[in-house]
Amino acid sequence: MTATAPIEVRRSSHRLGPDARRVLAKLFVPGQEGLIEGESRAGSVIDRILGLDDDEAAATLAEVVAGFADRHADLVAILNEHFELVAHRIEDPAALSPTRRQLVGAYFTQEFAVEGAAVCNPSIVPHPDQSNLAEGETRFVMSLRAIGEGHRSSIEFRTGVLDPGSEICFDPAGAHLFTGRPRQARHRRDLFHRILGTVDDDGSSAAFVLDLLPDPFSGDDLDSALRALSAQLVTRRGAAETIDRIRSVAASSYEVNFPAHSSISQRLLSPTAPTESHGVEDARFVRFVDEDGTTTYYATYTAYDGAHVGSRLLATTDFCTFTSTQLTGRGARNKGMALFPRRIDGRYVALSRWDRETNAIVTSPDPTAWDDPVCLQRPTEPWDLIQLGNCGSPIESPAGWIMLTHGVGPMRRYAIGIELLDLDDPTKVIGHLSEPLLTPTDDQRDGYVPNVVYSCGAMLHHDNLVIPYGIADSNVGVATVALGQLLDRLT
Repeated sequence: MTATAPIEVRRSSHRLGPDARRVLAKLFVPGQEGLIEGESRAGSVIDRILGLDDDEAAATLAEVVAGFADRHADLVAILNEHFELVAHRIEDPAALSPTRRQLVGAYFTQEFAVEGAAVCNPSIVPHPDQSNLAEGETRFVMSLRAIGEGHRSSIEFRTGVLDPGSEICFDPAGAHLFTGRPRQARHRRDLFHRILGTVDDDGSSAAFVLDLLPDPFSGDDLDSALRALSAQLVTRRGAAETIDRIRSVAASSYEVNFPAHSSISQRLLSPTAPTESHGVEDARFVRFVDEDGTTTYYATYTAYDGAHVGSRLLATTDFCTFTSTQLTGRGARNKGMALFPRRIDGRYVALSRWDRETNAIVTSPDPTAWDDPVCLQRPTEPWDLIQLGNCGSPIESPAGWIMLTHGVGPMRRYAIGIELLDLDDPTKVIGHLSEPLLTPTDDQRDGYVPNVVYSCGAMLHHDNLVIPYGIADSNVGVATVALGQLLDRLT
């Protein structure tokens, strides 16, 4: 038997590593540092701040502004905002001077290095703006998992250009980070009902509220319906608990808007909803083209609240305004979903790892409801016997859907594999590599989590498959594979 030549994988010399200078100014409440859930010491701290004489207060604030203003886009506005959040602990906050207000805000502010520990687990998609490029170039957006203090993760971005030969060049990242302004999204009644069913609260009290709501409904509409239910607490057993659950569900769907003057690389999706309190991870972005030609960038990602993980859906058209929605159904359990870039036979299609160890396919008429996953691939190779998962959305090629996978083997070593799925029926595997496409090299083994290579999404660029990948959960590399050679092996 003639030995088959290995597929040539070209690893770029580029390494995208964490930059501890990329910091946010976050609210800090003494007594509740980090992940500690203790009693706030806000009152006693404020008393000591107000006890400073005017000269001490002015000098202390001046020192803060001199030392931190150049690290944030508008430090004074942040200090004023944080003052407003704790002003209820002051007897007459309106009587305080601007200096005192900003100084109180400074004592209730901390810097958080969003990349203090690592950047990893990238996905890559074509940028929505492809103007002013040379022939053969493509501008891209790359999402990253940024890990900071306390292993708390956020989603951030980089942009750049792929040249005609698929060599990558990153744009400089912006100096300041923006978290955007969250606000409640409009809600769909059917999705709300399904989510309530997952928390075992779809009884008569929940139905009473939903029956009062238009479709879709706003936060004001919901407040009005909840007030109507509150008026019936005496005769509706468990209604108070239902109200709390409904408010929690409403808070878990939101919209985030970033300043138009900010660049994509300055925008940070930080934990916002209660279900995300301990981090948002591993966004798998895909450029989705619907049947009418409209384009939306979707990303499935993992939300973690300290005890549970769940899959959620981001949507944007411009990387300036994002909506986040909770997902339902057996196929959306656990983590690691990835959407296909178009519908198949009129239905949305996604990869799922609902059981935590196999790859499955799930279809739906609605991108928020994922029931009845169909097993696609089980661990069978020596390098994936612990578990399988996907490495982002499948990529359409003339020969079939290219599906990058990850497998976990002995010594918890991760590797990236590849499958080819039928274009019309992606539950059929028509091509398979028994060996990994990408494994950690000797200089890529060590890091925050050793022996890991992991991607959340690749893209085709001319005749090359471009695969950004996390290295030891510490930094990011980029590999390219010739499409023709890959398909020859798979077919």
